[in-house]
Amino acid sequence: MPQKSRIFRRRVFVPAQTTMAVMLAMGYPAHALSSEIVLPRINVVAGGEDAIVKQPGSVSIVGPADLERIQPLSTEDALRTVPGIHIKGEEESAIVANIGMRGLSAADYKSLILEDGVPVAPGLFVGNQRYYNPRIQRMEEIEVLKGAAALRYGPNTIGGVINYKTKEPIDGVSIAGRIGSHNYREATLEAGGKSPSGEAKAGLFYTRAKSDGFQGKGFDMEDLMLKGGMALGNDQWVSFKFTHHENDANISYRGLFLDAYKAGASYNPAPDDWFLTKRKSLDLNHQWEINPDTTLNTLVYWSDMSRDYWRFAVDNAASTAAGRWVYTNTVNGNNRAFERVGLDSRLTINHKSFGFNNKAEIGVRIMDEEMVDQGVTATRANPRSGTISTDRVDSATGYALFGENRFDVTDKLSITPGLRIEHYEQKRHDRQNSANDGKSSNTEYLPGIGATYWLSPGTQLYGSVYKAFSPPLNSQSIVTGLDQQLDAEKSLNIEAGIRGQSGKLRYELTVFQMDFDNQITPAISGGLTNANAGSTLHRGLETAFGYSWDNGFSLDTNLTWIPTADYREDRGGGVNKGNRLPYSPEWLANVTLAYVSGPMQVALAGRYVDEQYGHGDNTDPITGSGNNIWKGKLPSYHTFDLTGTYALSKQLKLTAAIKNLTDERYIAGLRQGIYAGAERSLEIGAKYVF
Repeated sequence: MPQKSRIFRRRVFVPAQTTMAVMLAMGYPAHALSSEIVLPRINVVAGGEDAIVKQPGSVSIVGPADLERIQPLSTEDALRTVPGIHIKGEEESAIVANIGMRGLSAADYKSLILEDGVPVAPGLFVGNQRYYNPRIQRMEEIEVLKGAAALRYGPNTIGGVINYKTKEPIDGVSIAGRIGSHNYREATLEAGGKSPSGEAKAGLFYTRAKSDGFQGKGFDMEDLMLKGGMALGNDQWVSFKFTHHENDANISYRGLFLDAYKAGASYNPAPDDWFLTKRKSLDLNHQWEINPDTTLNTLVYWSDMSRDYWRFAVDNAASTAAGRWVYTNTVNGNNRAFERVGLDSRLTINHKSFGFNNKAEIGVRIMDEEMVDQGVTATRANPRSGTISTDRVDSATGYALFGENRFDVTDKLSITPGLRIEHYEQKRHDRQNSANDGKSSNTEYLPGIGATYWLSPGTQLYGSVYKAFSPPLNSQSIVTGLDQQLDAEKSLNIEAGIRGQSGKLRYELTVFQMDFDNQITPAISGGLTNANAGSTLHRGLETAFGYSWDNGFSLDTNLTWIPTADYREDRGGGVNKGNRLPYSPEWLANVTLAYVSGPMQVALAGRYVDEQYGHGDNTDPITGSGNNIWKGKLPSYHTFDLTGTYALSKQLKLTAAIKNLTDERYIAGLRQGIYAGAERSLEIGAKYVF
């Protein structure tokens, strides 16, 4: 049977013995490695290293060592170096998610983002998926999965699945802090404990961070997580996780005027606009090992979130004349509140049907969402209250059934077919005009099949074909009370790749195609507002290579090439067949040179982002002023980050980072103006473990 103890984890191979040595070095007693409880949760790549090679698709893992080297301020910072991912950065703390995968626009939301297996987007069916980004300070690992295995996790998996995995409670207390440019201040407390037997543990994670912000886009954030669990006898385990998050951010959709950007302007173009978020969540997990071959995992989750967005109205004529935004005394509140309740239950069975070794997974998911959407007209004198101009309630219930079975046909070949069935019902209630009330429903059938094959003990081939979907939102499926009779947007995804290791060289290469059709566009007949009439084609290649020398140096690189990310029909408004999607660079590249010697680690990371368009009409160059600056070609750019850590003792570690080392000035995005990329910044920090 081929050797499978070493696998590709995005950039590094981590043998099991290395993991053991690292844990021992961190002070874990040897018996705790096997007897201490691991809190149950739903993982995208469950089961450690051996599980990765069982996935018939590309897998990237940003592990604890990667996070320590990157020293990210946000989850988006941590994802920038993952092959196939493009970040459209709007501000350095990444309060709003802007993540694109495999040529899908980074200003859209066609990839599923989870935290411990739970959707983090405020609404998957009712809308507004980008309004919440989990905080990186409480994450221990990030899983990125593409391919047919993504079917197991839900809608919006066209690009793939990202799963943020939160930290396990520690046994003791630690404090950490960072200070940096723009008056950045961050403090994190971790505290926890476990029972003498190690069969129960609990802890808290609390972060408070404030900053004046690049371009004066400041924020004041606090994030609390309480997490714990225990064993119930020898075959059952339970866990809970509660989070509370608040963030007051001085950000807006308005950017700089073109001349101001060219002149090097560094002011906040919307100094009085505020984006205020609050979120609470509760996850309850239960794991039951029915017998050595059968396990049932059940997750119940709830979240409640509000997002109040207060924006001052502008005088467009005066703004154009002044070359910057001129605001009036009118304030528009775009305020939304979300609540979600869900159940996700998965049964895994190892069996020997048909004479093969098999692993089956069967699951159900029920999820209910609601969004209260209110528009408020306020004034400068009373900027947080006023007349309610719109008042709608959007709700949706989704039911999903999925199953897959991995057939180990030989000791080299495994084949995994699967099917997901998703039914969803959407409703809209207009509290001001019942004539706008309506409802819609739909059912989608999503098959897939994948395979892995060990070409040699150190080399594995993989591939898959599957159907993915993104549901229409309530605002698209129900317009003025009329059911638009929309199907989901669908994509037929194909990928094939090779991963492995030869000596000290680690490698992975994946080619992919996404045939994305049924996209929602304006209707052209039948009295409807929207129709399933659009399609795009995405083709590309992702590569990753790494090499480690005996003298402590290592080199890790990855390259994403997406020559095709095109519209396949005329859309109107200048969006023509053959045009490229917005925020979809053809080339993305990352190179990291690292050096480790004893307690010291230093890394220099370079990143290249190719030119991209701000709109599907592929306008070039950027022109206009005010609200018209949202089209044009964004030039390519490259940045470098220099990071380092030094362990003074087992208890105290120091960190330092210079982000955007060369102070590259670049355009990160367009939206009612130009978003400049963050300038050079310095951060220093320390962590002490008691």
